[in-house]
Amino acid sequence: MVESPLTHVLLRASSISSTPPSPDSPWMLTPQHPSPSPTLLYHCVTSLHRQEGNILSIAALKGIVFTGTQSSRIRVWRPPECIERGHLKTTSGNVRGILAYGNLLFTAHKDCKVRIWSMSFADNFRAKKISTLPRRRSFLSSIIPRGNNHYDQHRDCISCLAYYNAEDLVYTASWDKTVKTWRVCDQRCVDSFVAHEDVINAIVVSQEDGCLFTSSSDGAVKIWRRVYGENSHSLTMTLKFQPSPVNALALSSNMTSCYLYSGSSDGIINFWEKEKGSGRFNHGGFLRGHRFSVLCLVALEGVLISGSEDTTIRVWKREEGGGFHTCLAVLDGHRGPVRCMAACLETEKNVMGFLVYSASLDGTLKVWRVKVFPGEKSGNKEIGDNDDNVDIVTMSSDSHNGKALMEYEMISPVLSPSWVEKKRQG
Repeated sequence: MVESPLTHVLLRASSISSTPPSPDSPWMLTPQHPSPSPTLLYHCVTSLHRQEGNILSIAALKGIVFTGTQSSRIRVWRPPECIERGHLKTTSGNVRGILAYGNLLFTAHKDCKVRIWSMSFADNFRAKKISTLPRRRSFLSSIIPRGNNHYDQHRDCISCLAYYNAEDLVYTASWDKTVKTWRVCDQRCVDSFVAHEDVINAIVVSQEDGCLFTSSSDGAVKIWRRVYGENSHSLTMTLKFQPSPVNALALSSNMTSCYLYSGSSDGIINFWEKEKGSGRFNHGGFLRGHRFSVLCLVALEGVLISGSEDTTIRVWKREEGGGFHTCLAVLDGHRGPVRCMAACLETEKNVMGFLVYSASLDGTLKVWRVKVFPGEKSGNKEIGDNDDNVDIVTMSSDSHNGKALMEYEMISPVLSPSWVEKKRQG
């Protein structure tokens, strides 16, 4: 491959060492591994190894990264070097959900409650807890029985969060199979409903119309809408194509199209396209490449990023004008399941770039700089696609059912011995 000026700049930048964290940080730097690919340039900017509980959740906003672990501390980092800027101390750990929007941060904890933090992004980052959901009940209200359970907290771990900014609503989903709707302005629960037959693993909301999507270990993806003029929600569609648990959801929408992605335990990513007229979601196909469960998904500007139990992260690009997807690269620096991810855009002229934050059960937090640049195409393959580390997904016609099939190559994941032993025992 002929090395372009952009390639040379990125490779040279990847050799620059990261600034070490603060002395009291629980993280240790590990070596970087630059890995350019033909259709996409990427390298690991920073890799940190933890000395406390596994990272269970990540959120990124305004140049700040938040990580939640099994401990009661929520770490605050400045990317891309991940210099620690402090932490938020709470009374409960096992932070499985973090959501950041505007100047608010929402964190879900082991005690089945959600903390709301007000943030300041000045020279010195500051955060102050302003409320807890549900609010603490007074002694009088605690002894008066209430038939409506909307105001009760979840009965089991809160697994995920979503925020609908138009109505200032926070959605919480739990292992107790329920979804609750919280109005942030007065910290009240305005709706609660049983959404699935098994634990809920993921929830997303469309900022365009408030449509709510949930996925569960029962193998279903469900679409909910708020009843007009009320706070209650009604089920409008159930998407179910396999019995495998659905672990992750991602929504990619713009002025012309809307795609819903779901990642399941069989390693498959299904996607649906929204009809412009009816608003229905039609199954568009599936993406195959991961060997084990898909645990997390992030969608940005026509690019889908998937993290898997097979230790790899795959970057997929959706071609314009249809549901054709190409796997541009496989990021294979982790040695354990990729538990959670976050990403943010880095704009450059004629080049789409973003930072990807990934946390694995191998105990590492990695920051990847990814740049997707336009290139000429020959048929269904990008010119220059001759790197063994890049999976090219091509489409072929299936005369039996008329659907497009995906042909792909898979790399062999490198799992840590400790995780292999856990997998055998589990």
